[in-house]
Amino acid sequence: MAFHEIRFPANLSFGALGGPERRTEVVELANGHEERNTPWAASRRRYDAGTGLRALDDLELLVAFFEARMGMLHSFRWKDWGDYRSAPASKPITAMDQLLGLGDGETRSFALRKAYRSGAQTYWRAITKPVAGSVLAAVGQDALTLDRDYTVDATTGIITFNRAPETGAEVQAGFEFDVPVRFDTDLIQTSLASFKAGELPQVPVLEVRL
Repeated sequence: MAFHEIRFPANLSFGALGGPERRTEVVELANGHEERNTPWAASRRRYDAGTGLRALDDLELLVAFFEARMGMLHSFRWKDWGDYRSAPASKPITAMDQLLGLGDGETRSFALRKAYRSGAQTYWRAITKPVAGSVLAAVGQDALTLDRDYTVDATTGIITFNRAPETGAEVQAGFEFDVPVRFDTDLIQTSLASFKAGELPQVPVLEVRL
């Protein structure tokens, strides 16, 4: 298996159903109380690529993409239209959107991540597939220039600065990103009659850990 650095057609993922999934184990005690635990530190996203189809050309494009990935064998990029930016949907992306860490005067490489906050709780999501050319970076509130001051590995989500940020300096970034996924089926079933009648095939897509 391999990761193909190609994005599922964005016009087909637009309108697809999907979102984050958690796994929680619940044990009900004799007194009616519960104990809850999770084996997952991070969420995992699921989508249905079939819901984004609107025409027969879309179906042909889906099948071609599915065959080129050999079904579930090879993973690929997916644009989640509901969550693909470091900034809120109503605001432009800036170099100060997300805190990546603090400088120590030696470390030059930092991993992209995105914060999900609610109340006092914050979940940090690792971003491993940023969109090439979209990453803006800043150190100590000073915006930097791509290639001159830093480089980005779009296949891993690692940003490397030409000079290590000073101790205590905030390292920040803004970006667009894709989700690494694979098909969660080796079978696509549809018929021309059912498709024209509005019956869409189910094509499950599952986020993969990298």
